[in-house]
Amino acid sequence: MQYHVNGDLVPAGEATVSVRDRGFQYGDAAFETLRAYGGDVFEWRAHVDRLERTCETLGIDHGLSDGDLRVRVQEVLDANGLTDAYVRLSVTRGVQPGKLTPSDDVDPTVVIITKELPRGGTEGPAVWDAPADVQTVKTRKPPESAMPADAKTHNYLNGILARQELVEADEALLRDVDGNVAEGATSNLFFVDDEGLHMPSEDLPLLPGVTRAVVADLVEDETDVPLQTGRYSPEDVRGAEEAFLTNTTWEVRPVATVDGIEVGGGPVTRLLSTLFDKLVERRHY
Repeated sequence: MQYHVNGDLVPAGEATVSVRDRGFQYGDAAFETLRAYGGDVFEWRAHVDRLERTCETLGIDHGLSDGDLRVRVQEVLDANGLTDAYVRLSVTRGVQPGKLTPSDDVDPTVVIITKELPRGGTEGPAVWDAPADVQTVKTRKPPESAMPADAKTHNYLNGILARQELVEADEALLRDVDGNVAEGATSNLFFVDDEGLHMPSEDLPLLPGVTRAVVADLVEDETDVPLQTGRYSPEDVRGAEEAFLTNTTWEVRPVATVDGIEVGGGPVTRLLSTLFDKLVERRHY
């Protein structure tokens, strides 16, 4: 495998960054997880826009154009002969003097790594092994005033602590400080009841996922399923008729259980999974 480090393709075993890099020392870095289908990145514009918002929040002026970043991603895919792949694009503040306060003078570290994934679309297999068992955890999402939820940074301590609580489960379900369900450690949540399809409101401390937005658009454009956003409790999710998780690599993953209570997929989950696959097929194959 070859990775992209600061503009150069290097063998994966030789891909390194400085131990003084602020991304390593403080998690002072932005990243995006991308999915390539048929040799092209899915929802590139949405991902690069979110990367820019994170960099603006962190005050990292990396000086790279969208075109330059896209060329580097394509070079990684081509160098490894991949058309269907996971790609992670990271931008750190780079090496600066050993103090917490960052300097305005940024020499960024830009790293792109990749690995092969199965074909997507209507002809591809599921990228997850099985429907997810979900567990509500004690770890809470920090309030927006403490940690901007829409900044996708290298600091994943919140999600790590949540995942460490799991007992025979695949994903953690995190709440805000008031007890409202927000999101998974690495995913967004949807659930279905007799009033329709629900997802937690974006005024909660959650990362507005790219796949989440795509699925919401599919609901509104291609189905007659009512879609509502709001504030929900774990009891609402446990009592759902069906539920599913979304993220870039899982796409649409059914939920099997919530806190040991069977929820399972259902017709809405299957419909949206099918619509998502058809969208990918149309765009990329």
